[in-house]
Amino acid sequence: MINIAVVGYGYWGPNLVRNFSEVRGARVAAVVDSDTEKLAIVNRRYPGVTTTTRLQDVLADSSIDAIAIATPVHTHYELGLAGLMAGKHVWIEKPMAETSVQALRLLDEAERRRRVLIVDHTFIYTGAVRKMAEIIRGGELGRVYYYDSIRVNLGLFQRDVSVISDLAVHDFSILDHLLDEKVGAVSASGTNHFPGAPENLAYITLFYDSGTIAHVNVSWLAPVKVRQILVGGSRKMITYDDVEPSEKVKVYDKGVSFTDDPKQIYQMRVGYRTGDMWAPKLDVTEALQVEGAHFVDCIDHGTKPQTDGRLGLRVVELIEAATNSMRRKGETVYMQRQEQAA
Repeated sequence: MINIAVVGYGYWGPNLVRNFSEVRGARVAAVVDSDTEKLAIVNRRYPGVTTTTRLQDVLADSSIDAIAIATPVHTHYELGLAGLMAGKHVWIEKPMAETSVQALRLLDEAERRRRVLIVDHTFIYTGAVRKMAEIIRGGELGRVYYYDSIRVNLGLFQRDVSVISDLAVHDFSILDHLLDEKVGAVSASGTNHFPGAPENLAYITLFYDSGTIAHVNVSWLAPVKVRQILVGGSRKMITYDDVEPSEKVKVYDKGVSFTDDPKQIYQMRVGYRTGDMWAPKLDVTEALQVEGAHFVDCIDHGTKPQTDGRLGLRVVELIEAATNSMRRKGETVYMQRQEQAA
């Protein structure tokens, strides 16, 4: 039985406690939060769970195998490092740290101590994204031409991170999972409409050496919540609407073909293909439950998580590159990865 302590019982912590409580082979042993009123809620809902305001209480408890950190981003590095140095396996919310230097330090510490470090990029564990990856890796789309995403809503405004760290981080992890290549360069534009607060709107373009291009639109200033992704390939195309209650993923047998055949020089060189659309069946298991079971399995067998510290580091590097480009009015930033030194 893997005993887990959840650190932070604010926005995401209750979801972690609920899901870990249902994972076979796991037990929520403790919840840590500085707010005693939140701990009182835990005591009412989960009377068998120990509550404390002191992180040191769980770090010093040898019966605690792992900690799950669900606190603001600026605390991730300090808490994650403390957990690893105490010999605990660590689950950490996205993004895993404020800077790539911090992320690399966490990765090094986890590998040195042979502890499991998993970053909660939840979308990777959804049935929709897993099905998209299966279709793309199976070659059904052919060559991937582009990825286009719109991820907007009204709020929630964050105090310590920009809309890139809050929303675009999802697309960065999804792209890393779907495409078998790393980003070569990034260009971004964005703005802050409220002085003294982080940027609330951004448009980000990611360039790949293969010619694939990805565009991500994120905003906290939209009147409606939109979560849509379009992936275009040489053979087929995929749409993914996360707000759609059913048929979230649709595959279209549509495409464009080009020819340089001299015999067709006086004809159109572009041909259009329109075929059927189908909506594949998706696993509807809650992503956090899938991820929680995966975390426990990795601890039991000493295996590497699907969303490990290296993925977390690559995502933080993309956040840094996009932010730097945005603050230089869209200047192209070429990726220089630190993970190679890890």
